[in-house]
Order: sequence, then structure tokens, then C-alpha cells
Amino acid sequence: MNREKVKIGALRELLLVIILIVMCIVWTIMNKNFATVNNVMNILRVASYTAIASVGMTMIIIIGEIDLSAGSLVCVSGLSAALIVKGTNNIVLGIIAALVIGALVGLFNGVVCAIGKLPGFIATLASMTILRGIAYIITGGNSVVWTNQMFSKIGTGYVGPIPVPVLIMIVVVIFGVILTTKIRFGRYIYAVGGNSNASRWSGISVEKVKIIVYVIMGVLTSIAGLIITTRLGSGQPSAGTGFEMDCITAVVVGGTSMAGGKGKVMGTIVGVLLIATLTNGMTLVGIDTYWQQVIKGAIIVVAVLIDSKGKSAN
Repeated sequence: MNREKVKIGALRELLLVIILIVMCIVWTIMNKNFATVNNVMNILRVASYTAIASVGMTMIIIIGEIDLSAGSLVCVSGLSAALIVKGTNNIVLGIIAALVIGALVGLFNGVVCAIGKLPGFIATLASMTILRGIAYIITGGNSVVWTNQMFSKIGTGYVGPIPVPVLIMIVVVIFGVILTTKIRFGRYIYAVGGNSNASRWSGISVEKVKIIVYVIMGVLTSIAGLIITTRLGSGQPSAGTGFEMDCITAVVVGGTSMAGGKGKVMGTIVGVLLIATLTNGMTLVGIDTYWQQVIKGAIIVVAVLIDSKGKSAN
């Protein structure tokens, strides 16, 4: 049975890759600008911050939870870094502040879910609202602009021909793959998502696993927040709106089960690239933004239906 599930998962990933390739061919035929180096790099840059946070979201959903605070945390972490860099001109201090905030928010979400026994949906919905309110309070609804150009390089810079955000994404993806496939803690993540009671009876600290995963999610989301903020060129209290849905969409499309216990980081990355390519192509061929939202929503429904049918078949 396990081998059959692995084969089904591999076939699903292969199917996603084939769809991605076909999509690229279609967009290239419809608009010659799609296959240019600049556009491909643009797709990867846009996909990078979603991919970074989606690595964490994959782990969150595998343990059977959800994180709706990602968009608001992107905003607050980016704003905090922007405010510190603007006031002190110290990039390192700004980055550290953003990462610490992410870790603390993740810790809060994890403790409320694991120790307080609140469903992740409720706990992170509260965090989402609180963080968005804080963003407007600390800025007064105004944008935050800095003068340090090196800080902007986090989201706009290049190392050779490769955008800095893409390099950060590659490092985070490698971290996620190693953590979930090569380290014992990764097995705990799947065990907790598959059956938390059985995991507890096996000696696994379910609460500890959930808290650590939420902290990882918080830190990775803050990294995404730094990239988004520096790419925009200013801290915006409205930044990150709907970002959590982009991550959840990519994770679900990538094959991670909303019921927990099943999923792969690499599947999520293919999902991220598929959504980014779809969005970029639709924009190039002139499909209205509102229709793009409708199409993305339909994709979520189809992905969840495929997942539920797969489970019923098993």
C-alpha cells in the first residue's frame, strides 16, 4: 500500500510537471515575450517569496493545521525591518528584527494551537487580524521609505544573472527537503499529521513538533516579507493581503493533503511554479485580473477534489 501511495504521488508530480511544460509551450505560442530570459527570471523572482513561505506552509498542513496569518506577518515583518533600516541605516539589525518577529509570531501560533488546543484556523485567524491592526497602528496607514540602497538589493538584486530572491528560495527549498526527508524530525511531522494520538503513544511530543513547525513557518514567512518589502521599495501596511491563500493554493496543487500526513516540499515548489507561470501567462495574453482570481479559485477546488477522490479510492 505504501509503495502504491508513493507511485501515485510520483505520478501526480510528473503530471504537474507535464502540465507546467505544456502551459509554457501554450503561452509561448500565444505571446513570444513569454519565453524571454527576462520574463523567465521575472516568473522565478515572483515565485520565490511564495515558494519560501510555502515550504513552511507545507509542513503546517502536513501536521494537520493551517496558517492564515502569513499575509499579515509578511506585512509586519517587512515593515519592522523597513522602520529599523530607515531609523538606524543598519541592514543586519533590520533583518534580525524581522526574523525574530517571525519566530515569535510562529511561537505564539504554535503554543495557542498545541498547548491551548485551539484549531490552527481560529488561532491564526486571530493572529492575522491582530498583526494587520498592528501594521496600521505603527505606520498610521502610511508607507515606510528608506534610503539604504543595499537593503533594497534583498528583493531587487542579482548575483550574476540570478536574482537574489531566487538564490534565497533555492537555499530554503534545500532546507525544507532535507528537513522533511533526511532528518528524524521530518518523520515526526508526517507522523503527527497522520495520527497524532498514535504519535503521542509512540513517545513523540506532538505539542513540541507543532510549535517548532509553526516557528519555522514564522521565520520563513518573515524572509518572504523581507523580499516582498524590498522589492516594492517601501513598507506598505496593506502588503501581503491574500498572500496566505497563494501559499495554500500552491501547497494543495502540489499534492499536500489538507487532511494532513501527506505531502512533499518539491511537489509544493512545482505547484508554486505552475501558479506563477499561469498568472504570468494570463497577464501577458491580456486576461482580466478578476478572471485570474476566478481561475485560481477553480484550481483550488479541482485540486482538493482530486485529493479527496484519491483518499476515497484508498
